[in-house]
Amino acid sequence: MKKSLALIAAIAALALPMSAQAHRAWLAPTSTVLSGTDAWVGFDAGMSNGVFIPDHAAMNLAGLVITAPDGSTAAPENMMRGRYRSTFDLHLTQAGTWKVANVSSGLTATWTENGEQKRWRGQAADFPAALPAGAADVVAVRVSSRIETFVTLGAPTDTVFTNSGEGLTLIPVTHPNDLAAGEAATFRLSNDGLPAAGVSVTIARGGTRYRDNPEEMTVTTGADGSFTVTWPEPGMYWLNATVRTPAQGDTVAANAQYVAVMEVLS
Repeated sequence: MKKSLALIAAIAALALPMSAQAHRAWLAPTSTVLSGTDAWVGFDAGMSNGVFIPDHAAMNLAGLVITAPDGSTAAPENMMRGRYRSTFDLHLTQAGTWKVANVSSGLTATWTENGEQKRWRGQAADFPAALPAGAADVVAVRVSSRIETFVTLGAPTDTVFTNSGEGLTLIPVTHPNDLAAGEAATFRLSNDGLPAAGVSVTIARGGTRYRDNPEEMTVTTGADGSFTVTWPEPGMYWLNATVRTPAQGDTVAANAQYVAVMEVLS
């Protein structure tokens, strides 16, 4: 096994599903800041050329996890998967901030066996048993993806902002439901529980169908994983970061992707 793992190298083609490489994934709420004792929010989720434009494929929501302000897990309602987007509703029954995330993780691998190339995808814990004794030219990549957004009923809270310790995780310094055009907001990224330093973060504003300028920005995280964004205009924004870590010794390569959708108000 150690000899096989020594052959492991990072390859981007195995890191994420093909649709995630060629298109942008997004999970967008109809509202992010609401008032009252309870409220409903709708969500669209898709993969597309432009953010928030359902023109390619619906998102698979098998990894959907909704965290209520008290830390409990809530269930979506009225879920449907169409040709170009998946949709669901969420009944906000608690005051505070809710986190809605579509999370996936696993491992992809290829190897040669008796002159034939084999492919495997599954959970990392199952990989050692799945790899046959005669496997050669083993290439394995641990992959993780987190696509999330946040909605708040009443006053914002921060109980849902926990560090998962796996893959890329966003830890807000500025609350994501307290964003205004012309003001700076700061966030931190961690990768496998450690500060994600030197990571490029792409920020794009929705509504590209109605303008020529894509209005994209790129910022880089500092040594502590933090980055700051000054929002130029109100609107719904898409944030994306990817970290590729090469294999080292007996440690397999890892590719992690993070996407967040945030609303900036005027």
